[in-house]
Amino acid sequence: MCPAPDRPSMPESYGVRDPRREATPLPWDWVVDRMSRARSYWVATSRRDGAPHVVPVWGLWFEGGFCFFTDGTSQKSRNVQRDPRAAVHLESGDEVVVLEGKLDPETDLGTVDRAARAYESKYEVDVAAGEDGPVMYRLTHSRVLAWDEGDFPRTATRWRFGSPGPG
Repeated sequence: MCPAPDRPSMPESYGVRDPRREATPLPWDWVVDRMSRARSYWVATSRRDGAPHVVPVWGLWFEGGFCFFTDGTSQKSRNVQRDPRAAVHLESGDEVVVLEGKLDPETDLGTVDRAARAYESKYEVDVAAGEDGPVMYRLTHSRVLAWDEGDFPRTATRWRFGSPGPG
């Protein structure tokens, strides 16, 4: 179940909480539609020294959340193993969706197989998922921000799902 949307906290100069401006929160379906249609996504994690590591990935909106496949020895995978907190966002700065939360490896092989088939259908590549294949990570989103830049700040919307907890 999706929590009710509210207005994000932003500096006063952005006008998000200006009472003279009518707020028009985006529906959750708007987020799901953009996440489902996107081809590429940006994943942000933290390196051991705390420096950001941001990379584009192919991924899926799958069974209510974002997931992607990667090699278990990749930098992002090593980062997530140490600190699972992450952010994922669309490429677009015009139709903005930012998900913040925690990345966890998917351990259910049936889920991994279903996601791999969906990934293959979307990208027309075989991810060779399974015990010897790439790791599937699923984001448990704790906060989602979205807006349509053409109607900002009216559409600036936030959903809070709970804390991802410490790394």
